[in-house]
Amino acid sequence: MSGVRRFFYTQRKQLMGTSFFDTIGRLFADIGTAHREKVIALTSVELNELENIFALLLLGSFVGFPAPPTFLSVELLPFMEREMAVLHQRAGDASDMLAEMVGTLGID
Repeated sequence: MSGVRRFFYTQRKQLMGTSFFDTIGRLFADIGTAHREKVIALTSVELNELENIFALLLLGSFVGFPAPPTFLSVELLPFMEREMAVLHQRAGDASDMLAEMVGTLGID
């Protein structure tokens, strides 16, 4: 058997060597992987929204919502470290229109 013919024979054998069940198994594994990635993305979006609601509940007095009891706000304030940093950054960028548009779009 010549070298070229042997190459194509081994390639065809490798392609045809996979059974129907192996192909279906790989298909379901890929679908499962895609599904898990989508679930992780949705969970991270939900986490961000819950953090926003948490910040709004604690700092809602700035926008007119009733304030929670002071002792509760003070105890939960350490969990608001990232939100306070974002609030401080937004206050510093208040006069910068480009920074405001980028912040609205969620680009970091």
